[in-house]
Amino acid sequence: MPPGAGSWMRRLAASALALFAAMASVGLAEANSPVPRRVTPRGPFTAEENATVDTFRRVSPSVVYITTLDRVINPFTMNVREVPRGTGSGFVWDELGHIVTNYHVIAGARGAQVRLSDQRGFDAELVGASPENDLAVLRVKVPEKRPAPIPLGSSRDLLVGQRVLAIGNPFGFDHTLTTGVISALDRTIEGEDERPVSHLIQIDAAINPGNSGGPLLDSAGRLIGVNTAIFSPSGASAGIGFAVPADTVNRVVPEIIAFGHYRRPTLGINVIDRVSEVVTQQLGVKGALIVEVEPKTPAAEAGIRPARQLRDGSIVPGDIVQRIDGEAVDTAASIERALDAKKVGDNVTLELLRDGKPLQLRLRMVGKPR
Repeated sequence: MPPGAGSWMRRLAASALALFAAMASVGLAEANSPVPRRVTPRGPFTAEENATVDTFRRVSPSVVYITTLDRVINPFTMNVREVPRGTGSGFVWDELGHIVTNYHVIAGARGAQVRLSDQRGFDAELVGASPENDLAVLRVKVPEKRPAPIPLGSSRDLLVGQRVLAIGNPFGFDHTLTTGVISALDRTIEGEDERPVSHLIQIDAAINPGNSGGPLLDSAGRLIGVNTAIFSPSGASAGIGFAVPADTVNRVVPEIIAFGHYRRPTLGINVIDRVSEVVTQQLGVKGALIVEVEPKTPAAEAGIRPARQLRDGSIVPGDIVQRIDGEAVDTAASIERALDAKKVGDNVTLELLRDGKPLQLRLRMVGKPR
């Protein structure tokens, strides 16, 4: 072996080992590198999914985000400025810029701002409200690209178990969709200022703070209600929500737009439950004793007789109303519920007892003065 050959061979062997080690490490690194799994194609959406997605895409541009404002005074400079007070939802009612929301969303506020789905914001003016129906109407002036009104449905033929969709702005997250079914119909809950709100739709679709005033839709994307409240000890959705039915909305909102308030239909009769209960039990009859007839009302013009109280405190019974358009009534609340679905100008039939004899009268509804 020539001189130095051993040293050269050793260097060659070392180089070969180094190359082999490098190649092995590259192979090991490649073997240990992360490899994403192959995505499995999902296939087409179900018909129900397609319908839900399509409904949301069509209707959500008509749902708005409402921020109510309050005015505060700087005690040092005495400058007045507006600050956010609360939030809620609303939706476009017509081509004139009217926005429908809940009364409790705007109650007590000094102003309101409306933000559209394209993030444009506008100052809103209050047109009017109906606290007893928890409905209010705002108006915004949108110069261009006005959102379309939501197609209107009817709540008259709703069924328990029917699928519903709710769109709103819960907790400030705009345009959130929840789905569910109608759980019950014709519910009554306590509304703003402890006022009872009747004929509500009960749903299990998630309704949270900020959803108030948003639309409740049927599977065809029609408006069937206005989401108004939740029943929950924690203040968050517990699977029980309520909505003002569309037929009520369609009766109340045009009145607010036309007159600035809701002209509640009335006949001009008043009932005091505790008095009525005592007298009807004594007489052994069912119904509600009329204790007052307001002057210049349909009841007064029809000659309905109220009860009278004598000097010794005894009561001389007057007319007792038993049915209104076939619906049995026996309290002030039941009379109010029977008339709530009526509108000014409607004719109603009263079935009365007068001196123990049945009497039927036909009266025309008028608007209750404010």
